[in-house]
Formats: sequence, structure tokens, C-alpha cells
Amino acid sequence: MRDKTLALVGDSLGRQQFQSLVCMVTGGRESMEVQDVGREYGLPKAHRSMKPNGWAFRFRSTNTTIIYYWSASLCELEPLNRSDPQTEYAMHLDRPVTFLFDILVLNTGHHWNRGKINGNRWVMHVGGAPNKNKKLARIGDAKSFTIYSIIRWVDYQLPHHPHLKAFFRTISPRHFMNGDWNSGGSCNNTTPLAGGSEVTQDGSVDSVAEGAARGTKVQLLDVTALSRLRDECHISRHSVGKSSKVFNDCLHWCFPGVPDTWNELLYAQI
Repeated sequence: MRDKTLALVGDSLGRQQFQSLVCMVTGGRESMEVQDVGREYGLPKAHRSMKPNGWAFRFRSTNTTIIYYWSASLCELEPLNRSDPQTEYAMHLDRPVTFLFDILVLNTGHHWNRGKINGNRWVMHVGGAPNKNKKLARIGDAKSFTIYSIIRWVDYQLPHHPHLKAFFRTISPRHFMNGDWNSGGSCNNTTPLAGGSEVTQDGSVDSVAEGAARGTKVQLLDVTALSRLRDECHISRHSVGKSSKVFNDCLHWCFPGVPDTWNELLYAQI
């Protein structure tokens, strides 16, 4: 990894994989060895925003850079009215976010639901125009179309960038029981491997990602089935700040934890 750049592009689970990777390298301690180079990649925190669109850190001794870029859908998002703070955004299903570095790890998944799309004011576009295809109007089909589109685009780029290794990480499982994240769901198991200790199926649980990567040079970073075995590793019940309201987070992971294993698999595949 000397003089190379590794970029993770995706949603908050991609961010957790990035955080795990940085902690594995630094031991979780601040160091003068690590340089914040976010501005070099257009990643400073915007005015009034709670967090930047990503982070980039460079390790001085090896000139290795690790980047995380937030893109929940992996689609290009284009404001339809730049002068309106409440504008809707064209969500181009056939225009991937274009990041090419030495090693690229992509993921998307849990933001593909009607609540997230409406809440973000995303309007699906195909071919530069609002989508008129009734099949693609269905969230699952739109997600599949996008995953196939971005993997095909990256596969097309690989011969032109022989140094590039590209991975698509499969979806990270949720473990909500008796409801969803906003309807009383919880994951209170504290016993490791209570549901089993091995992965027995040959194919990926994430059949869409597996199908999209098949026949391409984009490698599948398949984490879904092994992560399903560790439902006790989620953040689970927590409160935010001084609020007395308790949330159940059965999607994101504690550290150290499951994302560390994802990175061990990534190391092996690299």
C-alpha cells in the first residue's frame, strides 16, 4: 500500500468500515504520523452542516491515503433548482459517483426505501430525464438497476486503469426483531453466535450484488452471511446526548467488531 490510495464510497456502513480501517492502522490513538488531507479531495465540512461528506487521512511514513466518501445511493445527485434551499435532487440511476483510486470499495443498500428517498427529496432520473419506467419506479428494481450500472461502469474503466483494484461490498445485515428501527424493533441478544457459528451456503446472500459482479473484474467483498451470525455486536439500545429518548440501532456495529473482519477479508483479497 505504499504510495497508494484506498477509497471507500458508500453509506454509513461504508463509513464504519473506514473507521475500522483507520483504527486498525493507528490503534485508535492520535498520531503525528496521520495527516488530515480532506481538503485535497474536496471534503471539508460545509457551512452549517453537522459533518463533512467524507474524510481523508494520509500516513506520512508510507504515503498511504485512506478516504471515505459519503454516497448513500452511489448515484450522481444534481440539484434541480440551485437557488432553492429546499430543492429536489435528480437521482441519476444510470450515472454513478465517479471515484477511481488504487483500491476502490463500493457499497449501497439501506437507503433504498421510500422514506429515505422522499426525505432526501430525491427524484429518480434515467437518461437525464425523470424516470417514466414503472418497473424502475419500484425501489428494489431501481436499486438493482443502479448496482448493475455502477459495476458495469467500473468494469469498463478497469482496462484503462491497470493499477486499480475494485470491490463491491455486499449489504450489511440488520437484526431488528418485533418491528423496525422506527416502530419499536430491537436486537437485545448478548450471546455470541446464538444462531449458529458457520456459513454453509455457497452463493452470496446478497444475490443482486453477486449477480452484478458475475462476469466482471469487480471483486465481491461478501460480508453478509458471516455478519448475520453476530447480531449481538450491534450498538442496540442507546441514547443521544442528554436526551432521555432511547434508540435501538440494530444496523450499525460496535467497535472493535464485525467491520474489522470485513477489513481482514479485504486485506486477503487485495
